[in-house]
Amino acid sequence: MKRLLLAGIALICTGVSFSQNDQGWKYAKTITQQGLKAQLSIIASAEMEGRETGTEGQRKAAAYIESQFKALGLKSPSTLKGYQQHYPLYSDSLIPGKLKIGNDWLVYGKDYLLQPGTSNEDHLNSSDIVFAGYGISDSAYNDYASRDVKGKIIVILNGEPKEGDNYLVSGTNQPSRWGFSLNMKASKAKELGAKGIIYVNTTMGSISPMLAESSLRGNLTFPHVSDKEKLTVISLLSSRLKDIFGEADANKILKDVKEKEPLNTLNISSKTDMALSYKRIRKESGASNVIGYIEGSDKKDEYVFLTGHYDHLGKKGDVIYYGADDDGSGTVTVIEMAQAFAKAKKEGRGPRRTVVFMTVSGEEKGLWGSEYYSDHPVFPLDKTTVDLNTDMIGRIDPNRNYGDSTNYIYVIGNDKLSSDLDPISKAVNEKFTKLELDYKFNDPKDPERIYYRSDHYNFARKGVPIIFYFDGIHKDYHKPTDTVDKINFDIMEKRARYIFLTAWDIANRDNMLVRDIPLPSEVR
Repeated sequence: MKRLLLAGIALICTGVSFSQNDQGWKYAKTITQQGLKAQLSIIASAEMEGRETGTEGQRKAAAYIESQFKALGLKSPSTLKGYQQHYPLYSDSLIPGKLKIGNDWLVYGKDYLLQPGTSNEDHLNSSDIVFAGYGISDSAYNDYASRDVKGKIIVILNGEPKEGDNYLVSGTNQPSRWGFSLNMKASKAKELGAKGIIYVNTTMGSISPMLAESSLRGNLTFPHVSDKEKLTVISLLSSRLKDIFGEADANKILKDVKEKEPLNTLNISSKTDMALSYKRIRKESGASNVIGYIEGSDKKDEYVFLTGHYDHLGKKGDVIYYGADDDGSGTVTVIEMAQAFAKAKKEGRGPRRTVVFMTVSGEEKGLWGSEYYSDHPVFPLDKTTVDLNTDMIGRIDPNRNYGDSTNYIYVIGNDKLSSDLDPISKAVNEKFTKLELDYKFNDPKDPERIYYRSDHYNFARKGVPIIFYFDGIHKDYHKPTDTVDKINFDIMEKRARYIFLTAWDIANRDNMLVRDIPLPSEVR
């Protein structure tokens, strides 16, 4: 009798769970292609001017998202004035002075540039210049192993070395982070005591007037890095490398880098006099995250976060970078999920946990907005059960040549930090949406480093379980052609419903997600 009674109770409990999920499906169906397209046609419109962080376009987008949250009846956090969490930025403009190498005076915008975010010193002088290869320091390849750069100006190159078809650092045919991150190279040079950097991008044969102007004007800085931690970085055309090292050594360097050869044994230095002067003007600026929430019932002091970044690349001259997929698609998905939860709440089916909808800015600059939130949380992070982050779900990956590429989503982080998360993710999909859940980018060691490249990571580094949803890299990524007409709204609808249903399940389950798996350590 006891066994039968227990079995009956188990069936009843299971029935309640399924009933709860079935209610979720009712509201998931209110997320439609038409609604997503209507929202995206505004977010990714010319009026928003590409939504670059710190610009009028970003502020317009924030005001629009705030108006949507308010219209849906979302609450604003009591610690904020309205729905926006503002965070500080600095806008640094550079006025070039003079650069002399040896006996030659170089011309700004023709021979060299000053890099955005450069040190606030107004000069850089030296007669001790050392070639430091690619500027890489890694267990697999190290340009500094036999070089002392303390107190010296170093010359480093773009890119990274290869051996055959594979890159030496990653060990694969895909470049490592060192290959595309000048900031990473500059941080290492500062750590090793370098005085300044001359950066030679061997793929750049000339400097466009637009690039010269943009490098001087209004370069935003997020104050998580103090000025004391920065170096002056000069970008020098490769044709002027001979002014420092002489023609023979310059030709040897350029030949080796063209062939992706290792440069860590190439010991070249110079006593050529170099003198740089410039001026930096700093103005205070800022940006914001937009936050609204639906209060839960019996578990209202626990939180489910739904996030996406609303910023993009802005305008370059008269050219607008619309950012329809990146990340207009995630932004409008957050808005549409908010309307679905708001409808459920209005009909007496609101979530047990508080659901927080947050669109952040600064992602394209370096995850600034989510970093600021995670260091200044509005809701306690130890009571935040999950962050489900949506960054690009409106397109098809042209390089996905397996499975059904019209019915998939890349899922990242599902098996990390919490052993509860992956079973929920899979069960929701199996019952309702039946997408192909693709874990191609889930490995933190993946050369693309997708796990570390969107706003979920600032929750993960604080111990909050996350899932990141992504559609892959397409030919319009970070180009002006990432427009609304390229969006596949049918698959976007299905993906958005899947994310909503996952949030619905987590918001209504009995217990918070356990935190029983360590955060993956950063890898090269």
